[in-house]
Amino acid sequence: MRTVRASLSDSDLVAYTASQLNSMFPDGRSVASDTLLALLPAIMERLEHCFTQINNKYFFDGSDALFNHLHGDHYAMFLYWAANTAFHANASEGLASKLFLLNKALHGIDAFYEVELPSVFLFVHPLATVLGRGRYSDHLLVYQRCGVGSNHGVYPQLGRFVTLRPGSSVLGNCRIGRNCTIAAESLVLDHDLPDDCVYIGNPRQFIVRPAGELPPIWRT
Repeated sequence: MRTVRASLSDSDLVAYTASQLNSMFPDGRSVASDTLLALLPAIMERLEHCFTQINNKYFFDGSDALFNHLHGDHYAMFLYWAANTAFHANASEGLASKLFLLNKALHGIDAFYEVELPSVFLFVHPLATVLGRGRYSDHLLVYQRCGVGSNHGVYPQLGRFVTLRPGSSVLGNCRIGRNCTIAAESLVLDHDLPDDCVYIGNPRQFIVRPAGELPPIWRT
């Protein structure tokens, strides 16, 4: 049984999202609230699973996941799940694209609906963040202006408990180990990192330091 305390009822939430989609993309192919309502149980199941593992009072109060449609990070994550769920459900033509583009317009994040983010992740005001087709693991923490992408057609692999600090990027043939942090404004390019480390710098000049305990934002 779902235990999400939401700021809107199911019917109001899908009507709210459908209204945004139809206002943003007036292409004569309106999105019906009922279409979104059919997808909502799967979307909210994913939201609940994720939010209950986040150690933050705005996401989890100790008993219930909390969802506020006016909390930007909540709604950005919701729209990613909605787009990805619509894609896997083969929903009506254009729905996944519209949900993806709505998220991009509202929150400045490019997380395409075919990109498989892990079941547990957290966006922290992710303006100008682009998450490409890498391989992601649970407990991914992503801030603003981050990038995950390819080099010569090869994408990185990220282990569990990876943190991408503001302005950091991971590109190309990289294997990032468990409990790694990519420091602010740092770039990892075609380089592997072992478990439990902090990477600071760029391909020409970088240092790798031991990491501390797992990030306290996660309930482990």
